[in-house]
Amino acid sequence: MAMRLSGLMSGMDTESIVQQLVEARSKKVTTVKNSQTKLGWKQEIWKGLNSKLKTLQSKLQDLRFSSGYTKKVTKTSNENAVSVITGDNAVNGVQELEIKQMAKTAYMTGGVVELKEGTTGAAVSNDTIMGNLMDFDEGEVKCLKVEVGSGDSAKTTGIELTRTTTISDVLTQLKNAGVNANFDATQKRFYISGKESGEAGNFEIKGARKIVTEETVNVNGVDQIVSRVEYADGPDNGVLDILGLSVGKETDGDTTTDKGGKATMIKGQNARITLNGVEYTNTHNTFEINGLTITAHGAANGEKITLTTQQDTDGIYDKIKDFLKTYNEVINELDKLYNADAAKGYEPLSDEEKSSMSDTEAEKYEQKIKDSLLRRDSNVSQISSALKKIMMSSYTINGKNLSLANFGIETLDYFSAPDNERNAYHIYGDKDDTNFADKTDKLKAMIASDPDTVVSFFSQLTQNLYTEMNKQSKAVEGYRSFGSFYDDKKMKSDYDDYKSKIKDEEKKLADYEDKWYAKFAAMETAMAKMQQNASAVTALLGGGQ
Repeated sequence: MAMRLSGLMSGMDTESIVQQLVEARSKKVTTVKNSQTKLGWKQEIWKGLNSKLKTLQSKLQDLRFSSGYTKKVTKTSNENAVSVITGDNAVNGVQELEIKQMAKTAYMTGGVVELKEGTTGAAVSNDTIMGNLMDFDEGEVKCLKVEVGSGDSAKTTGIELTRTTTISDVLTQLKNAGVNANFDATQKRFYISGKESGEAGNFEIKGARKIVTEETVNVNGVDQIVSRVEYADGPDNGVLDILGLSVGKETDGDTTTDKGGKATMIKGQNARITLNGVEYTNTHNTFEINGLTITAHGAANGEKITLTTQQDTDGIYDKIKDFLKTYNEVINELDKLYNADAAKGYEPLSDEEKSSMSDTEAEKYEQKIKDSLLRRDSNVSQISSALKKIMMSSYTINGKNLSLANFGIETLDYFSAPDNERNAYHIYGDKDDTNFADKTDKLKAMIASDPDTVVSFFSQLTQNLYTEMNKQSKAVEGYRSFGSFYDDKKMKSDYDDYKSKIKDEEKKLADYEDKWYAKFAAMETAMAKMQQNASAVTALLGGGQ
């Protein structure tokens, strides 16, 4: 900022005079800035309102179809033994279930692994090498093989052990073979389980011998010798016993046998149930049958469990109640914004004005402005009126003309309803609504007696609401984006235009200030010249002698 020395000849406080002139003119800048601030606040209010409208629209997306209400539930006579998830396509009725057998995962608890005689000063751990557990001839490789699954899907993998192979290496090979494996150094045991439950996860660890065969294969016209490795059943040279992996006690279903080894083995088994006399098996305890997802939690010892599938009346009721709650929040907000008190004479506070007030006072002052920004807004009125009209309409269902009142859903009377809540709907008998809790619950009664009529009515109502909201939020070139209920594009454009207007007004103000300083400077210069001339004339006339 340039330094100005003024009033030297005139003795006038030109600085103060210019600032007063500029202050009067600066109101134009303040007016434009205030308009931009209020538009920014208006954008934020619309964003919040738009979010609530989109939430309502999202709920209508499903409710406009009968499938949005079709909820079924299945009750069981023994909830400890079985739980059921009911799909929309499940058949209503009573079925008989018997849990024959629960699925199990194959599990081996190995015997204790000990160091060989003569090995001292070390404990068995993941780092222990095979040479500390058993004897190896020079270069000797001892083999095991792991068979996972059965039949055509069975997988066989060989495990090769040398004197320097560690227990950690064995674990890695076991995992690569398709089982879960761990070694507990404290217990000095291997713990191995199938990766899948049921019979498909069964596994067997055997002694094996490595067979390498070679054959000539022609590759791109060139004969090449290819080695093939197989692992055939063979003696384990005591490896299984040393590692504690030879099976001793084996449990398969209800039968337990002793095979003389060190490990305890539980064989995997499939779950088995009968539903309406038909047997089903699965590798795990969950069955999906004709719209029901049945999960067994325990064999019921021959108990006949009844499964009763029926329409979930509470589910339909909750869907309608939730819809009305969301609608009420939207319509109450629209009414509140439209009917807000005016804030005539209120303008955004300057930094200087804010500094003279407490934070609470400043917030309260500006909130009054924000609350009034959508007062009597035509867009708010248009949306609100359209929604209210649809909610008050009647719809023909099976030849009968029905409205919300026929289902015990009404608004409060004008004088008892709180301000801006006169268009909110309440359900007779709703225990969460103090105004209607003591009335007969007509909606629940109708859902129980005639759910199809209830669903048909609300499907039509919500379809019309959804169509109208799509119409209200369609894109308008240059004004609004798709899915917006207000002119978001136009508001953003106007907000950006204010930046240019503010810049222009600030330049005009600066030019205006410079103009006045220039005028006063010229006056000072003229007065200085006049004084010089006067002094010269006085000197010529002999003044001062």
